[in-house]
Amino acid sequence: MSELKNLIALDGRWIAVNAKPNQEGVALANLDRQGFRTYLPLLRKTVKHARRKTEVLRPLFPGYLFVDLDRSAGVWRPILSTYGVRSVVTCADFPSLVPRGFVEALQAREMDGAIADASNRYQIGQQVLIDGGPFGGMIATIVTMKERDRLTVLVDFLNQTVKTTLSARAVTSTDG
Repeated sequence: MSELKNLIALDGRWIAVNAKPNQEGVALANLDRQGFRTYLPLLRKTVKHARRKTEVLRPLFPGYLFVDLDRSAGVWRPILSTYGVRSVVTCADFPSLVPRGFVEALQAREMDGAIADASNRYQIGQQVLIDGGPFGGMIATIVTMKERDRLTVLVDFLNQTVKTTLSARAVTSTDG
């Protein structure tokens, strides 16, 4: 009876599922086949190999995907025996819930099947305003853009040029 109350409390929420190494797609397909509503957020990455660059989709959270318990009527234990699944992220023998709105916010950032990269708002050579931290309020110039929304910028500080790496969320465009 206690487990039933807990499952009802889980209804309408997303849980995180840990997939076996490099098997997120396999787990996703098998969970979909079982009738679970799933979500695997993907990023577009450029991969260099043999002097060629190709664009591929990679998981935003390698090794993890999400399952909506509302669509599966709160039943989560069959997930554990699904091919490609390692475990369900749990606390005290019950699935840990992803904060409300988290998955929906990821889905809202999707464009063409992948999460939009925040660093795509900027270009190399562009000037940006640093919003906070020790360089807060200073103008910087972008020199490189890295994965996971990281920007390498040059800042004029005490008559010297300082190179630092920041989150793309820590800067705003000076263009308006």
